[in-house]
Amino acid sequence: MKNVQISQELFIRLVRLLVFEFDEDTDLIKKELEDKMEKLARHEIYSKFKTAPTEAEKEKARQDYLDMVGMHKDFRW
Repeated sequence: MKNVQISQELFIRLVRLLVFEFDEDTDLIKKELEDKMEKLARHEIYSKFKTAPTEAEKEKARQDYLDMVGMHKDFRW
């Protein structure tokens, strides 16, 4: 299993939520965790692009990455 780093602020908010049951920041925690998941997904697709064994797989991963980051098709090469 890989490790994932989060900000100190998010960690403190999670501790307050889970240990002290202080649920004031639940919406903010949810948003920050969703952002982190999106970043992890983009990183995984980018890694597939860089390590793909064939050119076809590399191009597919590249297109998937560009779709995920929202790059318009007219700006792609």
